[in-house]
Amino acid sequence: MFARRLINLPRLSRGLATHAGPVTTSTPAVLHLKTGQSFTGRSFGAPISIFGETVFSTSITSYTESMTDPSYRGQILVFTTPLIGNYGVPYNKTAVDSQDVGVLLESQGVQCSAIVVADVAEKFSHHTAVESLASWCKRFGVPGITGVDTRAITRLLRDQGTTLGRLAIGSDAFSPAPMAHEFWNPSSENLVAQVSTKVPYQLNPTGDVKIAVLDFGAKANILRALVRRGAAVTVLPWNYDFNSIRDQYDGLFLTNGPGDPAKCMDAALKLRTTLQEWNKPVFGICMGHQIIGVAAGLDAYRMTFGNRGHNQPVLALATSGSITAGRVYVTSQNHQYALKLQDPFPEGWEPFFINCNDSSVEGIKSTPESGKKVWGVQFHPESAGGPLDTIEVRSYGILWSYAC
Repeated sequence: MFARRLINLPRLSRGLATHAGPVTTSTPAVLHLKTGQSFTGRSFGAPISIFGETVFSTSITSYTESMTDPSYRGQILVFTTPLIGNYGVPYNKTAVDSQDVGVLLESQGVQCSAIVVADVAEKFSHHTAVESLASWCKRFGVPGITGVDTRAITRLLRDQGTTLGRLAIGSDAFSPAPMAHEFWNPSSENLVAQVSTKVPYQLNPTGDVKIAVLDFGAKANILRALVRRGAAVTVLPWNYDFNSIRDQYDGLFLTNGPGDPAKCMDAALKLRTTLQEWNKPVFGICMGHQIIGVAAGLDAYRMTFGNRGHNQPVLALATSGSITAGRVYVTSQNHQYALKLQDPFPEGWEPFFINCNDSSVEGIKSTPESGKKVWGVQFHPESAGGPLDTIEVRSYGILWSYAC
């Protein structure tokens, strides 16, 4: 009797995230790699064709934060997670006060050139969502391709390295793949100059500690972390002559940013003077870390495929503040370049962190004997998105405590 009752119950169905609907198009799309491979799928987002540098991210969540991160400027971003877009896109406006900096995500718009996903979600569900991933991309002029084997693309990029690409949409998808000389290399341009602020501006001007920020392409959460901890923040263009105003500040912060640190030698040379003559704290993240290293006398190099994701393990080589030597931290990263590990290190400097997977330098710091207070980390301790393992670095390194 019980079994017969179950048979008569209505059948419930959740439905598929990729059901056929108004977002779905039959517009063809092809991802061409400079190394000769092509992947065919269908288009979503903006109906335009673009060139870029094809990279992959192993992040499982936070696709909106990744796409608005200025460090992805000029890049065709391949998500290794199969389903992208399932929680939509939130309203990206907030207050500008001691708790926030004007945006909910990492910048005002989408920064990457295009995205590549195995399965784009056309249904989305989240209490903060206001639009779909496809409509968001279309609004910002960013094309996407879905229905391709992102596992195969990722394996190619891991084996042969980050590769220039072209995403061909619509009628362009039926054209032959570009010739090798036709591919555009974003690293040939100064991407930092494109994303950095053009004029100085202030956040939380009544804060207790005054921090100057050199903007190489800052994620909003870096600035948010500063103002929420009581800092008065002055954001400066990447090549601003900080030495002319340094006595007004309690510390200097160098942010993340896209591209090759060699394009920012102007900033590195000015920072070298700062490090030699100024004894107040200096802290850098990602590109900022690389600029500190170059100013200290280290060399930067291009990695095979870079580190992008929220699961990069780093080993602490030194104890500083709440960071303990010998402990492994899981970190969020997004970079193509790194500092070379050399022996001996420049005088007055020591390695701070090293990557457990590829032994790349993940952090440097001034030695106690140098009398300086300088730290740099390749990863993102402000964790947006990503794990909170290194949040102590944020609290200690960004504000350096009022005792400094």
